Amino acid sequence: SADTQPGARGVISEVHNSTVGALTYINISSAGNAVSFGNLSVNRYNATGLGSRTRGVFGSGYSGSASLNVIDFVTIASTGNAADFGDLSYLNYVPAAFSNETRGIWAGGFNHPAGGNQNYVSYVTIASTGDANDFGDLITAGNSPEGFASPTRGVLGGGQTPSKLNRIEFVTIATLGDAQDFGDLTQSMAGVSGASSPVRGLFMGGYTPTVLNTIQYVTIASTGNAANFGDLTQAARFGGATSDSRRAVLCGRYTPSASDVIDYVQIVTEGNAVDFGDTTSATQASAT
Repeated sequence: SADTQPGARGVISEVHNSTVGALTYINISSAGNAVSFGNLSVNRYNATGLGSRTRGVFGSGYSGSASLNVIDFVTIASTGNAADFGDLSYLNYVPAAFSNETRGIWAGGFNHPAGGNQNYVSYVTIASTGDANDFGDLITAGNSPEGFASPTRGVLGGGQTPSKLNRIEFVTIATLGDAQDFGDLTQSMAGVSGASSPVRGLFMGGYTPTVLNTIQYVTIASTGNAANFGDLTQAARFGGATSDSRRAVLCGRYTPSASDVIDYVQIVTEGNAVDFGDTTSATQASAT
């Protein structure tokens, strides 16, 4: 998700080989290693994050080989454990997640082990608590997409059915309704990471199944195909991406082995990523 103010703090849900549910944080405008924040209210894999300037919200995931509908939240400016927010209306893991300052949206995903790629789009009001509500449907059901948002529009790309997808779709966040076609990624892939400014959105990494180091971008207010932005310092899938209005940061990843690398780019320019620091351990992550 994208915070539209500079100087923001990013909160990361890290998944290590020995630890599930640990939360850490970084200061996006500086560089350095991640620091302990707290823990999720329910320890789980693939808790997908979104947020506002003040609150981070983590939804979905799986534990004990089963998908969950858990939503929990933290206050970004403080540290401490997450608290219960409510529930998704369906069991889900590896959806896309994105938000503006008011609404958070989860889209797509998979119900494990029952099976079934999902086309659901659901939303919450970030400043409140409560169960998610139906928003509409995606054009193409699939798991492992990812996205970002401007104040008005949410965009997601990639995924798998299990065939990899090159689709990019969008919704207008303030309304309800089904997703619309935006364009295509440069190639079909899943496991991308998304972050943005209010103007430009980045898709980072992904796999085809080859794990990629590429960064692509789109202009959120328009429609069209993604274009090359630059390269990550290290190939990445399922990393945790977050941003302020200036920097996009990718925290942790599979390369395909777990990695503690944190990269960043300046969103307004194009070019290769630069080292930011390290997560607390080699990790798969999501961030808000």
